[in-house]
Amino acid sequence: MVDDCFGHPRLAALYDPLDPDRRDLDVYVAIVEEFGARSVLDVGCGTGVFALLLADRGIEVVGVDPAGASLDVARAKPGAERVRWIHGDATALPPLRVDLATMTANVAQAVVEPAVWRGTLRGAREALRPGGRLVFETLDPARRAWEEWTRERSRRVTEVPGAGAVETWFELLDVRLPLVSFRSNFVFGADGAVLTSDSTLRFRERGEVEADLVAEGFVVDEVRDAPDRPGREFVFVARRP
Repeated sequence: MVDDCFGHPRLAALYDPLDPDRRDLDVYVAIVEEFGARSVLDVGCGTGVFALLLADRGIEVVGVDPAGASLDVARAKPGAERVRWIHGDATALPPLRVDLATMTANVAQAVVEPAVWRGTLRGAREALRPGGRLVFETLDPARRAWEEWTRERSRRVTEVPGAGAVETWFELLDVRLPLVSFRSNFVFGADGAVLTSDSTLRFRERGEVEADLVAEGFVVDEVRDAPDRPGREFVFVARRP
């Protein structure tokens, strides 16, 4: 299942305008440079922001995502022809041998079902060359980030080119750890349309993620702090032996 915020064409078109500050990707660009990666698999590439950042730097990029509407946005961007876009997920990839695989933002936590999560890790491992690395982030459950997902804290109005004023906010629906469900609300000022998208994230403890990686054949080289969000996230760096 694909959340409507990624799979609905009208909402997928809002993703970039509503979140234009992608400095969170700087850490991944730095990791690509740190490991000298020349080929990258971007799992959950969405509208292609990170994939195109890398392609602009001469990196060979494969972007995979199950949301066709998000991929349509990505494919329409300048330079999109330099990226290989795949509609699907990491459990069923074509043969690849990349230097680095990534899952940025909330991609890893959006893979909720344990069997699909293990399949995602397995698929990423098979796509890596020996010595290649998988890098992804997860929110630290101890920080209880979901407590900020309320209308009072998240409501804002954004002027979106071609769409006018769009009011957005989050609404917390259910907390049954390790699962947290919430609703994204969108109100379009131009025509009064109201759209919603329900999402669920899985909050995994650090030790659980490390155990899952080892079970799928990875070596966990290190668990870093996100430099722009200290103390809030785990950034896992795992290697295919």
